[in-house]
Amino acid sequence: MGSATYSLLARNSQSDARRRRRSLISLTPLIDVVFILLIFFMLASSFSTDQAIQLAMPGAGTTEGALPGSLVRVKRDGLDLNGEPLTLDELYLRVRRLARAPGGRQFLVQPDRGVPLQRLVAVLDVLEQSGAPSVSLVRK
Repeated sequence: MGSATYSLLARNSQSDARRRRRSLISLTPLIDVVFILLIFFMLASSFSTDQAIQLAMPGAGTTEGALPGSLVRVKRDGLDLNGEPLTLDELYLRVRRLARAPGGRQFLVQPDRGVPLQRLVAVLDVLEQSGAPSVSLVRK
């Protein structure tokens, strides 16, 4: 073979090698991005379940003084049941006893202004756990 033919074959093999190098795409950066996205979505997602509190709303024609049931007032410095100061544990025991009484009982929850929402939710949770058959929120 002549040198011209040899140099032509060498050029073709070099261009083939370049094409092969260009056509090979490294998947490492793609895999890195996929793992980063996977970690992001795992950390950003929430696996907790939402909880709902069932509340009975008083009727439209009902006035505050005519509502039957036990009044639980949630204050900044404590709470009381029908005017008697209680702790959350005492409220649980008292409501449990009242809820077991024949005919059940309605419990009205009246938060004072400025009471943190978390405190109100804690009282509503205690009422639910103690078996209160009906819980309503009333305005002051």
